[in-house]
Amino acid sequence: MLARLNHSRLLRYAGLFTWAMVGLPLLLLSMQAVEVGDESVGVGRPPWQAWTAWVLFGICYTWLTRGLGSRRVTPLDYAVLLMLTISAVGVSFFAESGLGSILLTVTAFLLPWLLPLSLGIVWLVLSWLAFLPVFTGGLKFAVIEALMLSFLYAGFSGFIFVTSLVARQQAQARDEQRRLNAELRATRALLAESARVNERTRISRELHDLLGHHLTALSLNLEVANHLTEGQAQEHVSQAHTLAKLLLSDVREAVSQLRDSDAIDMRATLLPLADNVPGLRIDMEMPQPFLLDDPERAHVLLRCTQEIITNAVRHAQAQILRLRYRQDAHVVGLHARDDGRGADVLTAGNGLRGMRERLTAYGGCVEIETAVGSGFALRIELPLSDGVMLSPEQCASPAGAGVVASVQ
Repeated sequence: MLARLNHSRLLRYAGLFTWAMVGLPLLLLSMQAVEVGDESVGVGRPPWQAWTAWVLFGICYTWLTRGLGSRRVTPLDYAVLLMLTISAVGVSFFAESGLGSILLTVTAFLLPWLLPLSLGIVWLVLSWLAFLPVFTGGLKFAVIEALMLSFLYAGFSGFIFVTSLVARQQAQARDEQRRLNAELRATRALLAESARVNERTRISRELHDLLGHHLTALSLNLEVANHLTEGQAQEHVSQAHTLAKLLLSDVREAVSQLRDSDAIDMRATLLPLADNVPGLRIDMEMPQPFLLDDPERAHVLLRCTQEIITNAVRHAQAQILRLRYRQDAHVVGLHARDDGRGADVLTAGNGLRGMRERLTAYGGCVEIETAVGSGFALRIELPLSDGVMLSPEQCASPAGAGVVASVQ
């Protein structure tokens, strides 16, 4: 059964199990009794505030670990993480015990998944410093004892933090490998389509140059022979001449069919990119059929699509990406939009610059529109003929809010 669970679910259930086990000592403390005079009286510890903090910790932990590693971290998650840390401290403060320290080690597991490394380390240190007043005030430890106890639990938390960090890095490496495998399958499909087109072109050329020329010469010689012969021989020569012309017509038709079907199927090339992209659902819409005659332009469209998907996963932290392709007699276009975090200022990295350079080499253009909280919208126009240069106005989409950059 455990083999069917992925790493994030296993970590989530392990944390919930630890949280539940902390509840058992709280229950035992509630049933604890002391001697008052000649009678045993239940002290009713811990108070309801400790139980509230314990329940709040479980709710916050359940919220934060949903879709762990596969969803975008929001400001609300940071607020819930702060509440989670405070509730762990509250369990120890109100129950006058060290049980909250155990919950804080569970919090340490979450930090690499929710915060950058440096901020996670700072958060871990500050959370343990917050426990010092609990040890010195509520538990009546001396300062040196409180420090030693804090260092001890901090060592446990540091170990869990590093272990979780390694698990996070391995998960990211696996996700990157899956994305690269999808790109490799798409590139392999493009190469297969290109090889198919090249082979059909070679065969059609050989049919036209060899068989076509030879059959034409044979037909001419048979026509001459038809005029030089008489009687039964002329009849057979005439039949051979008719068959030669029919065969020449069949060869020309076969060559034409090969020439007409030497386009690259972009559906077979692009669809593998949408398979198994971690944390991102890709919705592709393409014309039917979607064929390109030029392998180089097909390669440009493939690389642009790869870059859009990579940016949506790495930078935009999007969960949904919609890709809409269109094609007419002169231009192939792509409109992409994600639901990522967007940006106030658009900074073109190596990927966007590479996309611009590929498109510019074939007369194309790209326009990007973004705003904080509105994701990224990208529009690509790629001419299908040499010598055509699209202007920014031809590439521009309807104006909208946010940062708009036309790159040509």
